[in-house]
Amino acid sequence: MQVKEEAERARPKRDREATRRRILDASRDLFGEHGYDGVTVRMIAARAEANTALVHRYFGSKAALFGEVLAGESLLREVIAGEPDSLPRRLAEHFVAQLYRPSGTPVSRMLDRSAGQPEVQEILLHHLRDIIVEPLIEQLDGPDARARAHLATTIIMGGGPLRRLLGLHDLRATDQAALTDRLTAMFTAALAAPADH
Repeated sequence: MQVKEEAERARPKRDREATRRRILDASRDLFGEHGYDGVTVRMIAARAEANTALVHRYFGSKAALFGEVLAGESLLREVIAGEPDSLPRRLAEHFVAQLYRPSGTPVSRMLDRSAGQPEVQEILLHHLRDIIVEPLIEQLDGPDARARAHLATTIIMGGGPLRRLLGLHDLRATDQAALTDRLTAMFTAALAAPADH
């Protein structure tokens, strides 16, 4: 056991980072294909050509690994960052871009197949808070920033259930520029400070 640990320590950092990346990539693909409950650490390790001990050492648990994949794949942090005045437009453009992607993003597939799992719900709450709600709040002036951020988050996250329950044909059939304009108006209204302030 000690010889194995020494060999692992002696391995170049680049190899550890490459292995870590393979584990994250394998996890993203498997969670997207099978959902959280349909994936085991053993499946992830096999797909990543690693052993289960490394998966546990680098990430701790399947739940923590799911959370890390979710955080690493999300584009929303970058979309939210930037000038506050153009935030509604950036959110609308991001929303529309996701609609027109043929199979959605890795994150959307993970969420579509995993959101109902109790173990995942806590991870999703942290993700929503850290990646969407808190960054939105930082962009907002005036009162009720948290409520306004939650309202915008509701619009953002509504795309997943729509995709699952109704499909996207009707939205994709709409003119993309017109759809972006409508969503910009929705995000503008959701994020606006109350009129009496």
